[in-house]
Amino acid sequence: MDKIYIENLEFIGNHGVFPEEKFLHQKFIISVTMETCTRKAGVGDDLTHSTHYGFVSEDIERVFFSKSFDLIEALAENIAKEILIKYPLIKNVKVMVKKPWAPIKKHFDFVAVEITRSRNIAYLSIGTNIGNLKSNLEEAITNISSLENTQIKKISNFLETEPFGDVKQDNFLNACLEIETLFTPQELLKELLNIEIKMGRIREIKWGPRIIDLDILLFNNFIVQEENLVIPHPWMCERSFVLDPLNEIAPNIVHPLENKYISMLKRDLDKSI
Repeated sequence: MDKIYIENLEFIGNHGVFPEEKFLHQKFIISVTMETCTRKAGVGDDLTHSTHYGFVSEDIERVFFSKSFDLIEALAENIAKEILIKYPLIKNVKVMVKKPWAPIKKHFDFVAVEITRSRNIAYLSIGTNIGNLKSNLEEAITNISSLENTQIKKISNFLETEPFGDVKQDNFLNACLEIETLFTPQELLKELLNIEIKMGRIREIKWGPRIIDLDILLFNNFIVQEENLVIPHPWMCERSFVLDPLNEIAPNIVHPLENKYISMLKRDLDKSI
Protein backbone atom coordinates (compact mmCIF):
# COMPACT_ATOMS: atom_id res chain seq x y z
CA MET A 1 0.00 0.00 0.00
CA ASP A 2 1.06 3.56 -0.73
CA LYS A 3 0.83 6.03 2.13
CA ILE A 4 -0.27 9.63 2.64
CA TYR A 5 1.13 11.35 5.72
CA ILE A 6 -0.07 14.31 7.74
CA GLU A 7 2.47 14.97 10.46
CA ASN A 8 2.17 17.00 13.65
CA LEU A 9 -0.99 19.04 13.30
CA GLU A 10 -1.14 21.28 16.38
CA PHE A 11 -4.32 22.23 18.20
CA ILE A 12 -5.12 23.81 21.55
CA GLY A 13 -8.07 22.19 23.29
CA ASN A 14 -9.69 20.87 26.45
CA HIS A 15 -9.42 17.10 26.36
CA GLY A 16 -8.70 15.16 29.53
CA VAL A 17 -10.28 13.24 32.37
CA PHE A 18 -9.41 15.69 35.18
CA PRO A 19 -11.74 18.65 35.87
CA GLU A 20 -9.01 21.25 35.33
CA GLU A 21 -8.31 19.81 31.86
CA LYS A 22 -11.83 20.83 30.85
CA PHE A 23 -11.03 24.54 31.14
CA LEU A 24 -7.22 24.83 31.03
CA HIS A 25 -6.07 24.88 27.42
CA GLN A 26 -3.54 22.23 26.42
CA LYS A 27 -1.55 21.49 23.28
CA PHE A 28 -2.28 18.36 21.24
CA ILE A 29 -0.27 17.13 18.27
CA ILE A 30 -1.97 14.80 15.79
CA SER A 31 -0.43 12.75 12.99
CA VAL A 32 -2.11 10.36 10.57
CA THR A 33 -0.80 7.83 8.09
CA MET A 34 -3.33 6.73 5.47
CA GLU A 35 -2.79 3.61 3.39
CA THR A 36 -4.20 3.76 -0.11
CA CYS A 37 -3.22 3.27 -3.74
CA THR A 38 -1.87 6.40 -5.40
CA ARG A 39 -1.08 4.78 -8.77
CA LYS A 40 -3.96 6.32 -10.77
CA ALA A 41 -3.42 9.72 -9.18
CA GLY A 42 0.30 9.57 -9.88
CA VAL A 43 0.03 8.35 -13.47
CA GLY A 44 -2.79 10.73 -14.39
CA ASP A 45 -1.73 13.63 -12.16
CA ASP A 46 -5.38 13.65 -11.06
CA LEU A 47 -6.49 14.47 -7.51
CA THR A 48 -9.86 12.74 -8.01
CA HIS A 49 -7.99 9.43 -7.70
CA SER A 50 -6.34 10.39 -4.43
CA THR A 51 -7.30 11.79 -1.02
CA HIS A 52 -6.97 15.53 -0.40
CA TYR A 53 -4.83 15.92 2.72
CA GLY A 54 -6.11 19.47 3.15
CA PHE A 55 -9.69 18.21 3.49
CA VAL A 56 -8.55 15.46 5.85
CA SER A 57 -6.78 18.05 8.01
CA GLU A 58 -10.00 20.07 8.20
CA ASP A 59 -11.93 16.97 9.23
CA ILE A 60 -9.40 16.19 11.95
CA GLU A 61 -9.81 19.74 13.24
CA ARG A 62 -13.60 19.40 13.21
CA VAL A 63 -13.48 16.16 15.19
CA PHE A 64 -10.97 17.69 17.61
CA PHE A 65 -13.31 20.57 18.46
CA SER A 66 -16.56 18.56 18.27
CA LYS A 67 -16.55 17.83 22.02
CA SER A 68 -14.31 17.55 25.05
CA PHE A 69 -13.01 13.98 25.13
CA ASP A 70 -11.97 12.49 28.46
CA LEU A 71 -9.42 10.23 26.80
CA ILE A 72 -7.05 10.79 23.90
CA GLU A 73 -7.89 7.18 23.03
CA ALA A 74 -11.43 8.32 22.24
CA LEU A 75 -10.17 11.29 20.25
CA ALA A 76 -7.94 9.03 18.16
CA GLU A 77 -10.79 6.56 17.64
CA ASN A 78 -13.14 9.25 16.39
CA ILE A 79 -10.53 10.68 14.01
CA ALA A 80 -9.84 7.23 12.52
CA LYS A 81 -13.55 6.53 12.16
CA GLU A 82 -14.18 9.86 10.42
CA ILE A 83 -11.40 9.27 7.90
CA LEU A 84 -12.48 5.73 7.04
CA ILE A 85 -16.14 6.71 6.69
CA LYS A 86 -15.54 9.81 4.58
CA TYR A 87 -12.68 8.73 2.32
CA PRO A 88 -13.39 5.42 0.54
CA LEU A 89 -9.94 5.22 -1.05
CA ILE A 90 -8.32 4.91 2.39
CA LYS A 91 -8.02 1.25 3.39
CA ASN A 92 -6.14 1.63 6.67
CA VAL A 93 -5.37 4.60 8.86
CA LYS A 94 -2.91 5.09 11.71
CA VAL A 95 -3.62 7.93 14.11
CA MET A 96 -1.24 9.24 16.76
CA VAL A 97 -2.39 11.80 19.32
CA LYS A 98 0.38 13.38 21.39
CA LYS A 99 -0.26 15.31 24.59
CA PRO A 100 2.92 17.23 25.50
CA TRP A 101 1.31 19.13 28.40
CA ALA A 102 -0.21 16.12 30.17
CA PRO A 103 -0.62 16.51 33.97
CA ILE A 104 2.38 14.41 34.98
CA LYS A 105 4.73 15.62 37.71
CA LYS A 106 7.82 14.39 35.87
CA HIS A 107 10.00 15.63 33.07
CA PHE A 108 8.79 14.16 29.75
CA ASP A 109 8.41 15.07 26.09
CA PHE A 110 4.85 13.89 25.59
CA VAL A 111 2.39 11.11 26.23
CA ALA A 112 0.67 9.60 23.20
CA VAL A 113 -1.77 7.07 21.88
CA GLU A 114 -1.34 5.41 18.48
CA ILE A 115 -4.06 3.28 16.88
CA THR A 116 -4.50 1.59 13.52
CA ARG A 117 -7.98 1.02 12.10
CA SER A 118 -9.08 -0.59 8.84
CA ARG A 119 -11.88 -1.22 6.44
CA ASN A 120 -12.64 -4.89 7.01
CA ILE A 121 -14.05 -7.40 4.55
CA ALA A 122 -16.06 -10.24 6.10
CA TYR A 123 -17.99 -13.13 4.62
CA LEU A 124 -21.14 -14.30 6.34
CA SER A 125 -23.31 -17.39 6.02
CA ILE A 126 -27.03 -16.92 6.61
CA GLY A 127 -29.65 -19.67 6.83
CA THR A 128 -33.19 -20.44 7.93
CA ASN A 129 -35.68 -23.35 7.96
CA ILE A 130 -38.63 -22.01 9.99
CA GLY A 131 -41.52 -19.98 8.60
CA ASN A 132 -41.26 -17.97 5.39
CA LEU A 133 -37.68 -18.78 4.45
CA LYS A 134 -37.20 -16.19 1.71
CA SER A 135 -38.69 -13.49 3.90
CA ASN A 136 -36.42 -14.49 6.81
CA LEU A 137 -33.27 -14.15 4.71
CA GLU A 138 -34.42 -10.83 3.27
CA GLU A 139 -35.14 -9.52 6.77
CA ALA A 140 -31.71 -10.64 7.99
CA ILE A 141 -30.05 -8.93 5.01
CA THR A 142 -31.95 -5.72 5.75
CA ASN A 143 -30.88 -5.85 9.40
CA ILE A 144 -27.23 -6.42 8.48
CA SER A 145 -27.29 -3.59 5.95
CA SER A 146 -28.62 -1.30 8.70
CA LEU A 147 -25.64 -1.90 11.00
CA GLU A 148 -23.50 1.15 11.70
CA ASN A 149 -20.63 1.68 9.26
CA THR A 150 -21.38 -1.60 7.48
CA GLN A 151 -22.17 -2.14 3.82
CA ILE A 152 -23.25 -5.27 2.01
CA LYS A 153 -21.09 -5.59 -1.10
CA LYS A 154 -22.31 -8.91 -2.54
CA ILE A 155 -25.21 -11.31 -1.98
CA SER A 156 -25.28 -14.85 -3.35
CA ASN A 157 -28.38 -16.50 -4.72
CA PHE A 158 -30.58 -18.25 -2.17
CA LEU A 159 -29.90 -21.97 -2.10
CA GLU A 160 -32.21 -24.68 -0.72
CA THR A 161 -30.23 -27.36 1.11
CA GLU A 162 -30.81 -30.43 3.21
CA PRO A 163 -30.25 -30.07 6.97
CA PHE A 164 -26.84 -30.87 8.47
CA GLY A 165 -26.64 -33.34 11.37
CA ASP A 166 -28.97 -36.00 12.78
CA VAL A 167 -31.91 -33.79 13.76
CA LYS A 168 -34.99 -34.44 11.59
CA GLN A 169 -36.18 -31.08 10.25
CA ASP A 170 -37.19 -29.15 7.15
CA ASN A 171 -34.77 -28.09 4.44
CA PHE A 172 -32.87 -24.84 4.81
CA LEU A 173 -32.59 -21.78 2.62
CA ASN A 174 -29.01 -20.50 2.68
CA ALA A 175 -26.95 -17.66 1.26
CA CYS A 176 -23.62 -15.90 1.73
CA LEU A 177 -22.82 -12.21 1.98
CA GLU A 178 -19.72 -10.11 1.52
CA ILE A 179 -19.72 -7.08 3.79
CA GLU A 180 -17.41 -4.16 4.45
CA THR A 181 -17.40 -3.01 8.06
CA LEU A 182 -15.49 -0.99 10.60
CA PHE A 183 -16.43 -3.46 13.34
CA THR A 184 -13.86 -5.80 14.88
CA PRO A 185 -14.67 -9.53 14.73
CA GLN A 186 -16.03 -9.53 18.28
CA GLU A 187 -18.09 -6.40 17.66
CA LEU A 188 -19.52 -7.91 14.49
CA LEU A 189 -20.36 -11.14 16.31
CA LYS A 190 -22.25 -9.19 18.97
CA GLU A 191 -24.26 -7.35 16.33
CA LEU A 192 -25.14 -10.57 14.51
CA LEU A 193 -26.25 -12.26 17.73
CA ASN A 194 -28.46 -9.25 18.44
CA ILE A 195 -30.06 -9.63 15.01
CA GLU A 196 -30.72 -13.30 15.68
CA ILE A 197 -32.39 -12.44 18.98
CA LYS A 198 -34.38 -9.63 17.35
CA MET A 199 -35.67 -12.08 14.74
CA GLY A 200 -36.70 -14.57 17.41
CA ARG A 201 -34.02 -17.23 17.34
CA ILE A 202 -34.10 -19.59 20.32
CA ARG A 203 -31.11 -21.91 20.82
CA GLU A 204 -32.58 -25.20 22.07
CA ILE A 205 -31.17 -28.04 19.94
CA LYS A 206 -27.68 -28.06 18.46
CA TRP A 207 -27.95 -28.05 14.66
CA GLY A 208 -31.71 -27.95 15.12
CA PRO A 209 -34.39 -25.86 13.39
CA ARG A 210 -33.82 -22.11 13.48
CA ILE A 211 -35.58 -19.02 12.21
CA ILE A 212 -32.22 -17.47 11.37
CA ASP A 213 -28.57 -18.46 11.65
CA LEU A 214 -25.81 -15.90 11.07
CA ASP A 215 -22.18 -17.05 11.03
CA ILE A 216 -18.90 -15.26 10.33
CA LEU A 217 -16.99 -17.41 7.84
CA LEU A 218 -13.97 -15.20 7.08
CA PHE A 219 -12.77 -11.81 8.31
CA ASN A 220 -10.00 -10.29 6.22
CA ASN A 221 -7.27 -12.94 6.45
CA PHE A 222 -7.57 -13.08 10.24
CA ILE A 223 -7.17 -16.25 12.27
CA VAL A 224 -9.22 -15.87 15.46
CA GLN A 225 -9.31 -18.50 18.20
CA GLU A 226 -11.34 -17.26 21.12
CA GLU A 227 -13.78 -18.92 23.49
CA ASN A 228 -16.85 -17.58 21.70
CA LEU A 229 -15.49 -17.06 18.19
CA VAL A 230 -13.35 -19.03 15.75
CA ILE A 231 -12.42 -17.60 12.34
CA PRO A 232 -12.23 -19.06 9.73
CA HIS A 233 -15.42 -20.90 10.60
CA PRO A 234 -14.18 -24.37 11.66
CA TRP A 235 -16.70 -26.39 9.58
CA MET A 236 -17.03 -24.25 6.49
CA CYS A 237 -14.85 -26.54 4.36
CA GLU A 238 -17.10 -29.52 5.10
CA ARG A 239 -20.43 -27.93 4.19
CA SER A 240 -21.75 -27.54 0.66
CA PHE A 241 -24.44 -25.15 1.86
CA VAL A 242 -21.61 -22.79 2.82
CA LEU A 243 -19.09 -23.33 0.02
CA ASP A 244 -21.62 -23.30 -2.84
CA PRO A 245 -22.98 -19.79 -2.20
CA LEU A 246 -19.59 -18.53 -0.98
CA ASN A 247 -17.95 -19.72 -4.18
CA GLU A 248 -20.55 -17.76 -6.12
CA ILE A 249 -19.44 -14.42 -4.64
CA ALA A 250 -15.83 -15.10 -3.59
CA PRO A 251 -14.24 -17.91 -5.63
CA ASN A 252 -10.77 -16.36 -5.54
CA ILE A 253 -10.58 -15.56 -1.83
CA VAL A 254 -7.94 -17.65 -0.07
CA HIS A 255 -8.75 -19.57 3.11
CA PRO A 256 -6.00 -18.41 5.51
CA LEU A 257 -5.51 -21.85 7.09
CA GLU A 258 -6.10 -24.18 4.17
CA ASN A 259 -4.16 -21.82 1.86
CA LYS A 260 -6.55 -22.64 -0.98
CA TYR A 261 -9.01 -20.62 -3.04
CA ILE A 262 -12.66 -21.05 -2.12
CA SER A 263 -13.20 -22.48 -5.61
CA MET A 264 -10.58 -25.16 -4.91
CA LEU A 265 -12.15 -26.02 -1.55
CA LYS A 266 -15.51 -26.40 -3.24
CA ARG A 267 -14.00 -28.65 -5.91
CA ASP A 268 -12.35 -30.79 -3.23
CA LEU A 269 -15.61 -31.12 -1.30
CA ASP A 270 -17.60 -31.98 -4.43
CA LYS A 271 -15.15 -34.79 -5.21
CA SER A 272 -15.47 -36.22 -1.70
CA ILE A 273 -19.27 -36.38 -1.70
